[in-house]
Amino acid sequence: MGFTVPDLEEATSFFVDVIGCEFVFEIGQFVADGDWMAKHLNVAPGTIMRKLRFFRCKYGPNFEIFQYEAPGQNIEQPKNSDVGGHHLAFYVDDLDAAVAYLKSKGVRLLGEPTSRTAGPNAGQRWIYFVSPWGMQFELVSFPDGKGYEKTTSLRLWHPAKPGD
Repeated sequence: MGFTVPDLEEATSFFVDVIGCEFVFEIGQFVADGDWMAKHLNVAPGTIMRKLRFFRCKYGPNFEIFQYEAPGQNIEQPKNSDVGGHHLAFYVDDLDAAVAYLKSKGVRLLGEPTSRTAGPNAGQRWIYFVSPWGMQFELVSFPDGKGYEKTTSLRLWHPAKPGD
């Protein structure tokens, strides 16, 4: 999973010191001649990738975090409702403990935890929070499963724990 951030140092600090990811390695500046960047990455010719850092997040995803400089670059973080809008969700076993932890780190939470008691998401609790640069994230928990699991053997992804 990869995304672009406005300040790589700030994002590194957030992912390591708040989220608990491990920084693995980085690659340095990348500049390509001609239309290579447009052809391969769908960015404007002349775009410079200042750095790319890789992170491992416990038993979940790896991240690629980019810092670009590009002609005409949009520096506004999209809302979830915008085309291309997104959020990144982290599964936690104990939502209340995770919320308390984020509060202790001064992270801005959006509202209070929401609990689903009916329908396919019954048993799920969640809350959104925001990074220092405005990217939206979610904590989600359903330790006893979700309602839809009673009607099908199909399962959405769930993080494996050591020994599982």
